[in-house]
Amino acid sequence: MSTPEAPRLGIGIIGAGKAGAVVGAAWRAAGHAIIGVSATSAASLARAEEMLPGVPVLPPETIAERAELLLLAVPDDEIGSLVAGLAALGRIHPGQIVIHLAGRYGTDILEPATGLGALPIALHPSLSFTGTALDLPRLRQATVAVTAPGPIRPVGEALVVEMGAEPIEIAEADRPLYHAAITHASNHSITIISEALDMLTEAGVDDPSRVLTALVDASVANTLQNGAKALTGPVSRGDVGTLAAHLAALSEYSLSVSSPATRNSYIALARSTTAKALALGRITEAQAQEILALLD
Repeated sequence: MSTPEAPRLGIGIIGAGKAGAVVGAAWRAAGHAIIGVSATSAASLARAEEMLPGVPVLPPETIAERAELLLLAVPDDEIGSLVAGLAALGRIHPGQIVIHLAGRYGTDILEPATGLGALPIALHPSLSFTGTALDLPRLRQATVAVTAPGPIRPVGEALVVEMGAEPIEIAEADRPLYHAAITHASNHSITIISEALDMLTEAGVDDPSRVLTALVDASVANTLQNGAKALTGPVSRGDVGTLAAHLAALSEYSLSVSSPATRNSYIALARSTTAKALALGRITEAQAQEILALLD
């Protein structure tokens, strides 16, 4: 069944952050009119000019009053107070589509607008935004979580398709777990890889990214295709001697950089990896206990 096409809309964007500017540019390319954008910092003003040229920069309350579709592209912790404030000012109107991009929340956070007859939709693109035109083709490879009341959900799905992405339905109660998964995969991968780059530099490697590129690319591709079965390395082999050598080297490294953070993250992830290796039957219970005792 094809997703119904959304009508051409006058879209107002509150917040010219990386995600808001890119999503607005994608909808503009699909034929919608961006009637205004709010921006205050030098970075957001520059981003609005680059991604939404010719769109007037207006106060949030003016944008809300004029928009048929209001996109709240502000930090997560600001959404509740923003929508409550706009509702109290009478700037939300019946039939207006109100959307936020926070992975953490569903539509409950938009209740002050819903109470005035607005149509609430929560969207969250599974993409790490740069806030530049580079993100537009990347959107075509991304999914967007859609949470909305049943009658309104097709509108949200159509808007996702128009930005070039694939909609997936996430229930209100599942949004925190969904967002934790997205954060774990993206943000924590950045932490791990950046730590590895620093360790290679300390080990005297001139171009650490060259060492990791093929390895990381293959690891990600194999895991996305095969899940935990892609697991390799000393834990999956029960190689306690190698793990002991790693911990000794990481202890020296911690002293060198005056921080135990990398050693601590290695140990925490090695514990999790031990549980996966045991569940897969790669190691025995006895080997798992020996590894965990070493990690303790």
